[in-house]
Amino acid sequence: MTAAPANRPVPRLGAHRALRAATLGAALGGAALPLGCGTPGVRGVAGTAPAPNVLWTPPRDATAATKPAPPPALPPDLAERVAQLKLADVIDIALRNNTATSAAWADARAAAASYGAAKGQYFPTLAVNGAVTTIHRTVSSAGQQAVKQQFYGPTLTLSWLLFDFGGRAGVIGEAREALLAADWTHNATLQNVVLAVEQAYFDYLGTKALLAAQQTTLREAQTNLEAAEQRHRVGLATIADELQARTALSQARLSLQAIEGQLQTTRGALALSMGLPANVPYDIALPSDTTVPLGISDSVDTLIERAVRERPDLAAERAQVAVARARVSVARSQALPSLSLGGNAGETYFINPLPSSPSSGNSYAATVTLSIPLFSGGAQIYNVRAAAAAADAAAQRARGFEQQVIYEVFNAYYALRTATQQVRTSGDLLASATQSEQVALGRYKAGAGSLLDLLTAQAALASARAQAIGARFSWYIALAQLAHDAGILGLDGASPLHIQADTTGLNK
Repeated sequence: MTAAPANRPVPRLGAHRALRAATLGAALGGAALPLGCGTPGVRGVAGTAPAPNVLWTPPRDATAATKPAPPPALPPDLAERVAQLKLADVIDIALRNNTATSAAWADARAAAASYGAAKGQYFPTLAVNGAVTTIHRTVSSAGQQAVKQQFYGPTLTLSWLLFDFGGRAGVIGEAREALLAADWTHNATLQNVVLAVEQAYFDYLGTKALLAAQQTTLREAQTNLEAAEQRHRVGLATIADELQARTALSQARLSLQAIEGQLQTTRGALALSMGLPANVPYDIALPSDTTVPLGISDSVDTLIERAVRERPDLAAERAQVAVARARVSVARSQALPSLSLGGNAGETYFINPLPSSPSSGNSYAATVTLSIPLFSGGAQIYNVRAAAAAADAAAQRARGFEQQVIYEVFNAYYALRTATQQVRTSGDLLASATQSEQVALGRYKAGAGSLLDLLTAQAALASARAQAIGARFSWYIALAQLAHDAGILGLDGASPLHIQADTTGLNK
């Protein structure tokens, strides 16, 4: 194999296309085919790209149809205070704009309409039909003669199912339970949205607080560098102290820049949870950090009992079990007799009646129908068995989901207790780290301590600040998670949990 000359020009993309087209034409009998030949077009544009390494150009109408819809705007009553939104405002915006809540509500309305349609089976059905008929026939009367007859008339038809051994009731019961399941699912969706908003809200607030703490750390590092430079100029410190202080300042600045990026990320996540674009102009005021650590007086058993009773998604699972059981009644009724009533009444008008024939006529009929299924190849029996097995499966899924709910409440309860304890422990850590930093700073200013001791103490203080902030806002998230898992999270972010001042750090 010989290598290509080093100075050989690289063919352009157009040359590659021409070469590929010519090769294809030769393979198909020497006829040069245009690129894209053999593929159906879309409004004059090739249906596919001309080559695997070439972009496909869409038609203009396709690009116009994919234009994004205008983003949702802030409600007028909140637009004026968009820079000072509170938690209730954020939740309100989310519940208005979130697509999950709108979809769940639409599903519930569809289920309500289906339930209304199913209840109509208790009533008879009436239908009016009209027809115009033309008949051409040949009659024998003094020779062959063609006769044309035209008539029209309305017909009223009645159909009423009287009894079917629970089939009709099963269909209506299935639609009713499906409606209840859709409504419970809507409630669960609302609570899920509220929880997601609270988590994003406290993440954003925690990041803002962490940014403020890091700015304080940066100012302290700047002060240390200035002090080290001053001591180096007067000969009380070496260049090593100045370099260490400068390194600490750079590290603090890097941490600050990372938190600034994290702040924009959490801000966009909060906007997304509200159903708004990430770049929407808004902000949230950082509340003063004066809240003492709190606990709850509710026991875990009380909350589990309440969750089993009130959790909306668990109620939806139970409604699905009722839906499956109603289908058993429907399947069973298909193998049993049914009794129905029917009737019709009609009036016929002749446009050109025959001689000595009436110009109109009427007819009436009434029927009582008893339908008894005799044999269907065993399909009805197997349909009943399939419906019964599906009902058992739904019941087992509901039971498993109930156990999952109990675990979630149990886990969230002890997560909140742990968060409560961590708030106090992080507060103690912050207090001791603050005192240690003050002592190290005083010793350094007095010339009795080293810069390394001061930097170590300030690094510990910065870490303690971050841990205290994280513990406090994690406590709020844990509280919201417990209220959600217990099924009692309100649409304003509040919960009926019995909150109390935690004096022991571990509620019994």
